[in-house]
Amino acid sequence: MSPAFQSHNARTGEILPGEFHEATLQQVDAALRAAAAAFRPFRSTSVETRALFLERIAAGAEAVAEELIELADQETGLGRPRLPGELVRACNGARMFAAMLREGSWVDARIDTAIPDRKPAPKPDIRLMHRPVGPVVVFGASNFPFAISVIGSDTVAALAVGCPVVVKAHPAHPHTCERLASIVKAAARESGLPDGVFCMVHGRSHEVGSALVAHPAAEAVAFTGSLRGGRALFDVAAKRERPIPVYAEMGSLNPVFLLPGALSSRAEQIAEGFVASLTLGTGQFCTNPAMVLAQGGADLDFFLNEAGRRVAAVAPASMLHRGIHQAYEQGIHRIQALEEVLVTAKASGADPSRGQASAILFEADSEIYFKHQDVLREEVFGPSSVVLRCPEPAEMVRFAESMDGSLSATVHGTPADLEEYRELIDVLQTKVGRLVINGYPTGLEVCPSLHHGGPYPAATHSHFTSIGLGAYLRFVRPFCFQDVPESMLPEELQNSNPRGIWRMVNGVRTQATVG
Repeated sequence: MSPAFQSHNARTGEILPGEFHEATLQQVDAALRAAAAAFRPFRSTSVETRALFLERIAAGAEAVAEELIELADQETGLGRPRLPGELVRACNGARMFAAMLREGSWVDARIDTAIPDRKPAPKPDIRLMHRPVGPVVVFGASNFPFAISVIGSDTVAALAVGCPVVVKAHPAHPHTCERLASIVKAAARESGLPDGVFCMVHGRSHEVGSALVAHPAAEAVAFTGSLRGGRALFDVAAKRERPIPVYAEMGSLNPVFLLPGALSSRAEQIAEGFVASLTLGTGQFCTNPAMVLAQGGADLDFFLNEAGRRVAAVAPASMLHRGIHQAYEQGIHRIQALEEVLVTAKASGADPSRGQASAILFEADSEIYFKHQDVLREEVFGPSSVVLRCPEPAEMVRFAESMDGSLSATVHGTPADLEEYRELIDVLQTKVGRLVINGYPTGLEVCPSLHHGGPYPAATHSHFTSIGLGAYLRFVRPFCFQDVPESMLPEELQNSNPRGIWRMVNGVRTQATVG
């Protein structure tokens, strides 16, 4: 029998009842072989069948919401109102993709009709649409047990477009994963879908994850987590005889720039919102504002005082699991070891034996960042942020030009500030996936226009989002039909347009029939 492990209460460290077993290589192989066998029949199901499947997943989760919230709270310590809100987000996400399927334009259908008598050569009939890539391996995130896990955006986006999914359960909340997996499997059975459309395996070891990515039946991988973990899977995929994409969303500093006019007129308001964003969910968000830049002076001193006062008052809270707490403590100790970095404020009362984190705010001259980039460029996952004092406005541009890719950047400024700092905003658009003006990076609005990604190391592929409607694009590829008889074409490309979807026909966007 393979090695067993147990789950723990995030707040107390108490071992929870039940045990889970590391997937063997044989079990990994069986899961992906089943997914491969299910791919052809699953991709051939109707849009309505898949839409109902997703809606049944949402309804199944809502029917046992209290049970799920209780399980997830024990294993993650995220509590209320966070977990109920996250479950709503996950269920809404499944329904969003169901609506996308029914609307139909997601296939990006394009038709260029033939011109047989064109000179000097006839023009063929060419038609194109998105098609599913095949089995997808999903690695859930530790910090989102619902929305980026078994029923999260990666899973439902892949299922929506007709890709079977094999999920690697997160070892920090395996009970929650098991319950969610039972809901997906029940929805699949009720929808009459083939075995192998959805499967889940457990594993704490790197070997299980590597085996999933290396398996020849896997066609794409979705991952949310650390830079080290995402890069390791990316490298495994690249070394395959037939490489596949790993869509990894990883570490990010999410810098916040405080421009002079905004800092002068509303420093207290900004400090309040910043600390709320920094400490939301004990700072365990990939969009956490881990660095702040502003020009030195009295206004910045006032901001630091207001932000520091609020940070010091933050109640300690348990982190997701002991490994994350240990990494957080190591990260802030590395920063504290830099003599030129000062501790502006630190919350008190944390109990390390309960995995509790103290929020902390650092400050330093901006030149210290460039001197110690090996430490200060590294994400510290938790309620920690460094405020950099810039001697002049050009220093903010210098930082932006040198920074690693990030999921987001935030700029607080008056209309006059934003006009004066156009160069900064222009540079940031080459470095991040989302620019926030006069807001805060946490608390994503999940909608069709959202992009959650960014240049490396924020993500392995800056072109794609892991959250929002565009998440499905990772799991489809363009497929072109040339001079294919009407009877052999998918409905979306037939002349009669039986589904009435929007298509590009001879360069014009239309719902009309062809011919």
